[in-house]
Amino acid sequence: MPKSQKEILLEQERFEIKPKSGGGVLSYEVWGFAEKGKDVVTRYNLAYINHAIYRGDNGRVLGFDNAHEYHHRHYMGKVEAVEFISYEAILEQFQQEWMKIVRAHRRSKS
Repeated sequence: MPKSQKEILLEQERFEIKPKSGGGVLSYEVWGFAEKGKDVVTRYNLAYINHAIYRGDNGRVLGFDNAHEYHHRHYMGKVEAVEFISYEAILEQFQQEWMKIVRAHRRSKS
């Protein structure tokens, strides 16, 4: 990150998912800076939290972040490095995976 750029909070959102839709909470926290009219992401933390599915790791069923100097994925207490292509690619992977988890959880309750 260039020295002249000050890192700012670009996005911080929390969405509660209704129980009939799978339940839980989606949390997005994204940091970075604007450059030439575009956001440049420097840090991110994406999480799907649902204590009904997983009680460990504060209920974090799925998460992606780049803390600890590397990009990684959390899944029910296990952590693994992920290849980083772009923040947008990580966001897309996160969205696809949490929806798949919710669909599977809803089917298992039926």
